[in-house]
Amino acid sequence: MTSTHTSENPNSPDPAAATDTPAAAAPDGAPLMLALHQTVLGGPEVLRVTELPRPEPGPGEILVAVHAAGLNPTDFKHRAQGLFLPAPPLTLGWDVSGTVVETGFGVTLFRPGDEVFGMLPYPYGAGSHAEYVTGPTRAFAAKPAGIDHVQAAALPLAALTAWQALVETAGLRAGQRVLIHAAAGGVGHLAVQIAKERGAHVTGTASAPKHAFLREIGADACIDHRSEDFAGTGERYDVVLDALGGETATRSVGVLRPGGVLVSLLPGDQDTRTAAEKAQVNAVTLLVEHDRAGMLALADLVDRGRLRAHVSGTFPLAEGARAHVLGETGRTTGKLVITVR
Repeated sequence: MTSTHTSENPNSPDPAAATDTPAAAAPDGAPLMLALHQTVLGGPEVLRVTELPRPEPGPGEILVAVHAAGLNPTDFKHRAQGLFLPAPPLTLGWDVSGTVVETGFGVTLFRPGDEVFGMLPYPYGAGSHAEYVTGPTRAFAAKPAGIDHVQAAALPLAALTAWQALVETAGLRAGQRVLIHAAAGGVGHLAVQIAKERGAHVTGTASAPKHAFLREIGADACIDHRSEDFAGTGERYDVVLDALGGETATRSVGVLRPGGVLVSLLPGDQDTRTAAEKAQVNAVTLLVEHDRAGMLALADLVDRGRLRAHVSGTFPLAEGARAHVLGETGRTTGKLVITVR
């Protein structure tokens, strides 16, 4: 699958092209770096490229020169609402692909010059939308040699979410049937590929113009969420992966076989829990975790040509706010990536 590296429409609004320009050096003499930073919660316009002190790796950590960093819906939510993170100032970003610059005490897995990719500990480890970032060594794996940093940066959070949902939580097996909501999105399109690799029969929901894309990446059946009712097809599934929540989660219970598993990526409500109990299905909510074993499994899929991110747009760090504007439309196929080097 070929990624498309494009910029946003130049006629779209430019909410944050400005760059803060503080002192040339940090007060303590520490080297500086540029980061996509915010000091208040709000819309994309609160994001500014700012000079900040470059972090130092602590024990068990590596300092990574960021080449590219993925963008995810959780970035939009944290920028606007805060969610799990402390109040600003903060630098967002959990996906990262880059080169090790320095290692902290006790690190044995990597050395300076190694190319790595990974997901910083979610939710409290944000900070990859910057020129440098530190993170625990075991949040990373060696970047697959067959893909570039943009491809690698698009994978970690979304692919780990799909892996942990389908493989580790639902225990998806060959021959089972899985329904993936928002199947053309960041998590969804990677989940389709992972489910096919597991030997499952995959049905995905998406708007009709995206069905060709879904079939290209392995979906066996597609449902147009705008004109078809996924709950009215008569199909029954062993697993449902739901990234939408609310009524979609509750109605998904009804398409599961007894003993099936609904994995939601948004908190479930009492209606969903009640429906699941009556239907004798397991309804759970997943919060993705950093995981070296998972990263190694994903790297293996990439190396074997079984997993590839579709990148629908790339933006330099200075245009990171534009990426937020585009991402919040909810119409992006696959992933958006911020390029740093």
